[in-house]
Amino acid sequence: MRGRQDRGAWWDRLASRLGVRRPVTVADEAGHRHATWFELFFDVIFVFALAEVVGRLGEDPSPRPRSVLAAFGLFLVVQWAWVGHAFYATRYEADDLPHRLLMLLSLLGAGAITLGVDEVPRGPMLPIGYLIVRGVLLLLYLRGRPPPGVARAGTHVYLIGFGLGWLIWLTSLAVPAHVRPVFWITGTVVELATPWVGYRWLSRWPVDVRHLPERVGQFVIIVLGSTVANLLATVPDYPDRTMVLTAAVASVVPAAIWWIYASYIGGGIPIHRLRGGQPYTYLHYLLSGGLLLLGWALGQTVRAVHGDIVLTKEVRLLLAGSATLWLVCGLGLYWLAIRVSWPAALGAGYGIASVWAIALAVSSPFLVLVLLSVAIATYAVLFTAVLGRERPDQGMALTTPD
Repeated sequence: MRGRQDRGAWWDRLASRLGVRRPVTVADEAGHRHATWFELFFDVIFVFALAEVVGRLGEDPSPRPRSVLAAFGLFLVVQWAWVGHAFYATRYEADDLPHRLLMLLSLLGAGAITLGVDEVPRGPMLPIGYLIVRGVLLLLYLRGRPPPGVARAGTHVYLIGFGLGWLIWLTSLAVPAHVRPVFWITGTVVELATPWVGYRWLSRWPVDVRHLPERVGQFVIIVLGSTVANLLATVPDYPDRTMVLTAAVASVVPAAIWWIYASYIGGGIPIHRLRGGQPYTYLHYLLSGGLLLLGWALGQTVRAVHGDIVLTKEVRLLLAGSATLWLVCGLGLYWLAIRVSWPAALGAGYGIASVWAIALAVSSPFLVLVLLSVAIATYAVLFTAVLGRERPDQGMALTTPD
């Protein structure tokens, strides 16, 4: 018995010197936690991954629905790989040597995903990178398993569901390239369904009500940054006045979207229905995907203004469809924070009707940009006014439900 105690004491001393400590759940930590430096560093890799996803669409003036769906699916894979670590960080506190080494390994996986997006489905880099990122996440949950209780039950939900999805992705490496997407879709669907299957346990293990919205919001900013980069890529080295004016008009759209989102996140409105974070985060998957496609379609419209391509009906429909997806998901987020009031619903209805009227009735690319910018900017003004009416009644701090 004494020898076992000596060995235990020796291991504790060694672990202390190496900076090794067991991860603790957020409930054991006090105060508001912001994103760590390592989390922000992790985000940088995914900036390039999103650029590769947009690059899949290229400059095709008539994108086929299959190509759009493939790009949207790849975006979901990239975002799902990112968001898993955001959920871990909002429930566990860890920054010791093993954690940093595992996160560095995850960074390598994210880099492989970035390199593999362009070669889907032939190349192995995407599945290998995904397996690394998600495998590291499984190891983190294994390492941080808390004592028996709600947190441990929630951890087991993740380990079982995500582990099954990981095995399906692993199996995809052994099948022909043209069959791999079937395994990727199946594995991802299993993982996406896991938090809902385990909703009973995860809703009793609430996420950090400030950290998760902050992290998810930072990913939205990354997507908006990709939209701005898409517009900047349309401007040549020595632009004329028309080109500058066109880019300025187009930039009103991402600026207005940023204004709306910043008003929602930074307005101090309590997100009463956050709980385990599933509805809030899943709405953001669709919202961010819509913004990514909207940014690409805006870039194509700018190119059409200057005669590089023709503004096709497909691009106009994609403009309206992606904007509608953003507006509907935004209304869902509004409901999670407050409720679907008549002013909020009417404002979203105005936005949806406007973008579809523009897409179906206007063919001039410059006029499309002008009208779309006016419509989105007007919606930003209406949304800010409606949100301002709700703010005094809701308080100024994020809270969880009683």
